[in-house]
Amino acid sequence: MTLKNLTKTIEHKWRVQSFSKNKPSAQIVAYIDARDVMDLLDDVCGAENWQDDYKDINGKLFAGIGIKFNEKWIWKWDIGSESDIEKDKGNVSDAFKRAGVKWGIGRFLYRMQIKYMKTNTVKTPLNRPYIIDDNGKQIWDLNKYINLIKK
Repeated sequence: MTLKNLTKTIEHKWRVQSFSKNKPSAQIVAYIDARDVMDLLDDVCGAENWQDDYKDINGKLFAGIGIKFNEKWIWKWDIGSESDIEKDKGNVSDAFKRAGVKWGIGRFLYRMQIKYMKTNTVKTPLNRPYIIDDNGKQIWDLNKYINLIKK
């Protein structure tokens, strides 16, 4: 097992981080899915050589990832934050991915530049803008669009 392989760049996706309230623009960031973290741990460590655990400390959820190394379990922990979609599930997933970063998983994401894309309007309390291309058409699949413009 070569733990350095946990730091490799893996397939990632893109999502809107925030919409501007001043101009028709959105901040786009790269992310990985918790299942991608699990797959990488399986590939590098072997499914039998890693595990996860969760603890509630003062009302905050912490996730830990333990890796068996030389017959000893080594643990690294981090806290999660709720998501806008599914609070509890998002919190668990976020804590798990953050614990993975402690092992080097997904650190490449922090070296990637944030992207800015056009939106149909500025953000107000009453609306939800959407991403548009240079012709003003709505972009339905952000990952596919970004992959196309990278070529």
